[in-house]
Order: sequence, then structure tokens, then C-alpha cells
Amino acid sequence: MRKIFINELVKAAKTNNKIILLVGDLGFRVIEPFVKKYPKQFVNAGVSEQNMMGLAAGLASEGNHVFAYSIANFPTFRCAEQVRNDIDYHKLSVTIVAVGAGVGYGNLGYSHHAIQDYAFMRSLPNMLIASPGDGMELKACMKYLINFPQTSYLRLDKETDEDLHKKVPKIFPGKWIKLHKSKIKNKTILTTGAATYLAKKLISKKKYKNYSINTLPLWGMNIKKKIKKQINSFSEIITIEDHFEDGGFGSWIKESINDTKIKTKIISKYINSKIIYTVGSKNYLLNKFGPK
Repeated sequence: MRKIFINELVKAAKTNNKIILLVGDLGFRVIEPFVKKYPKQFVNAGVSEQNMMGLAAGLASEGNHVFAYSIANFPTFRCAEQVRNDIDYHKLSVTIVAVGAGVGYGNLGYSHHAIQDYAFMRSLPNMLIASPGDGMELKACMKYLINFPQTSYLRLDKETDEDLHKKVPKIFPGKWIKLHKSKIKNKTILTTGAATYLAKKLISKKKYKNYSINTLPLWGMNIKKKIKKQINSFSEIITIEDHFEDGGFGSWIKESINDTKIKTKIISKYINSKIIYTVGSKNYLLNKFGPK
């Protein structure tokens, strides 16, 4: 997904000199296509992520659309105060690009996990979460964010598996994207981001073979009201995510129907919190602690 992101950014910068890429002294062997073509629109802020976010805010306040790129744990929790005060509260056009969604960097230990990032980002009132499930959804997210610059969080898987969609879908905040149809129309698995691949594995089990799959690439605090009608069209929804239960995607879905007459049964599948005591590859950790 990293290379797809850079390729889409290169295409956009061809006609938009307000696009700026910031990195925290990483991303090499990925970011070079952008750096070589648009060196004046690139800044390596060094190993100083909090400063990078302040720099991003300053550049955005001058009318630029800044993409601040780093491994997922660094531009979120390390920069929480700057993200909240400098970027979100000022509604600046900064897209925080987090690579290594979930346990993409599992071999580096719990310090590099991104399994609490939704909880932080969705608590910010102006933050739009863009969590693509494959390369096609990433292209759609990039198109939307570039056409509508705003405070946003782009959450990318470290690796790119095969595309799940046959073509780039049309997306907008709150819109569910049909990925897999089933004979029974009133039950679905709803997912976002890299966990979409986990949803595909889930329906291979006999128990879930009659469930459809929907994805939600764009969501956030201000999107909840837009999804109630979609929720109400199902009798049962299973949410699946590469994140803890508390503050996660499933919790967000459940919150969106509070104080309503919607009777849809919502079941959440998520990463077990015991994962923090184990180091291993992404596949090992998800097999041991991931949604079942």
C-alpha cells in the first residue's frame, strides 16, 4: 500500500503544487519517486515527529495540503498533543499517514503496534478516518482526500495483498461498499481497513458462509448519523477490526445507534488485549490474538 500511496501522491502533485510530503527520517525505498520529481514539496523533518506535526500545521495554515508520513505509532500517540491542538482543533488540511496498521510491524514489538489508534483519532471532532481495505480503496481514498482537503488520518497496511475490489469504488464518508454478496441479505460482516482481509477469511468458515461483506473506508465522529439507515437494513452485523474493542470500529458502530429504536444485533470481533505481551510476525499475532 505504501507504493500505491506514493504513486497517487505523485500523480496529484503534477497539477497541485500545494501538496507537501513530510517524513520523519523514514520511508526510504518508498518515497523516492515523489522526492525526485518534487523536491521543493518535500521535507525530511528528522527523528522529531512532534516537531514534524507542528511544521505540518504551519504549512497547512498557509494553504497547503500536507501529508505527514510515518510508522503508525509515531504520528499518533507520540504526537497526540500536536495532532489535537495544532491540527484538529484548527481544522487544518493535514493528512496524517500512518503505515503499519494493526500489527503490521509486529516483529518490532508492542511499541510499534497500531491497535489503539482508532480510539484516539475518532475522539477528535474534525478528524476524518480514511482506512482503505485494499489498493483500490486506497486509490479511492486518495482521490477523495485530494479533492476535499481536510484534517484526516490515512491508515495503511504495511504490505499490499491482492486487490479485493475489481475496480476503484466510489466512496464518500459514511458510505458502505459492498465487497461480497450472499443469498441471505439481512446478515453482513462490516469492516474497515486492513481487517478486510480477515473478513474474507471469516466467510470461508461454514458458520459465516451466508454473510455478505461491506467495508467502510471513510468514517469519524461526525459521520455516525449517516450510517443508521444502513445499519437498520440488517438484522445482524458482525464488525471485524485489527484494533482493541474499546474505542475501536465496532464500538463506534454501536455508539451510532444509541438512543434509537434500531434492533440490529451487532457482534464485535477484535484483537485480544493480551497481544501486548507477545512479539511475532503479523500473521503469527493475528492467528493467536486476532478476530476469530
